[in-house]
Amino acid sequence: MSKSLKIALPQIAPVWLARDATLNKIIGLIQTAAEEQADLIVFGEGVVPGYPFWPELTGGAIFNDDKQKHLFAHYSDQSVTIEDGHLNTVCAALRRAKMACYLGIIERPRQRSGHSLYASFVYIDKTGTIQSVHRKLQPTYEERLVWSPGDGAGLVTHRLGAFTVGGLNCWENWMPLSRAALYAQGEDLHIACWPGNIRNTEDITRMIAKEGRGYCVSVSSLMRRSDIPSDIPFAEEIKGMMPEIAADGGSCIASPDGSWLLEPVTGKEYLSYATLDPALVRKERQNFDPAGHYSRPDVTRLIVNRKRQAIAEFEEDE
Repeated sequence: MSKSLKIALPQIAPVWLARDATLNKIIGLIQTAAEEQADLIVFGEGVVPGYPFWPELTGGAIFNDDKQKHLFAHYSDQSVTIEDGHLNTVCAALRRAKMACYLGIIERPRQRSGHSLYASFVYIDKTGTIQSVHRKLQPTYEERLVWSPGDGAGLVTHRLGAFTVGGLNCWENWMPLSRAALYAQGEDLHIACWPGNIRNTEDITRMIAKEGRGYCVSVSSLMRRSDIPSDIPFAEEIKGMMPEIAADGGSCIASPDGSWLLEPVTGKEYLSYATLDPALVRKERQNFDPAGHYSRPDVTRLIVNRKRQAIAEFEEDE
């Protein structure tokens, strides 16, 4: 009745603003985790091709500024267009490994003009099939200068062994109704992806685990001044403004009772593993189940629009 799940938790620095090089790094980690027979591997927010650190360092709010346009154009060029097959090699690696994955990408979908960018969280199953793409509902603060707001199409969960897994991007994890939408679908393994920093993960990871009475995994990236490639636009200016460590990690795992299974780790790239026991979820649901016996749908209910947003709907002649 109890089948454990082995999760691989890589905390890595992307090859910043370089899509293909970062994807190659991710494929190498998938291959390493496969040797350890991991069932699921998870990566941080927008790790491909990296988080947009430059707006707060280079006057990102200046309107119609050529520097900001130049940086955005480069970022856009290195972003992920799923329709163009940019994730095919990752999907193939996961298929060979028989491993599922949550991967944070900066998505440039053709369905939304092919030029606007979204912080998306992609779930790929053990057959290497992309099952969902969740576009971050609300970019945070300076992110709004680069990313577009997403929609509810990705607010879904997936069965993975004995677990029901779902995920949210960064500060979405602070949005009670977004969490409730996943709890309502039976989520008992929550993946919270972050660009980095323990200040984001040390409190909310345990809170979500205890609120949802399930496992909560926070996966963060790492970003240091030394990770800025010299061949990107305005590299020296960005290096001069960026602190030595812009994102220190803080990846961690909390158990369904809110205790640490893996305490936050900062300041280094590493690959760790943990084994999750579904029996612990069942134990904690005995006294509190947020979408089950402790809910009151006759009093309060949530309505979720999961339609993928589009600017036009086309009706063709039959």
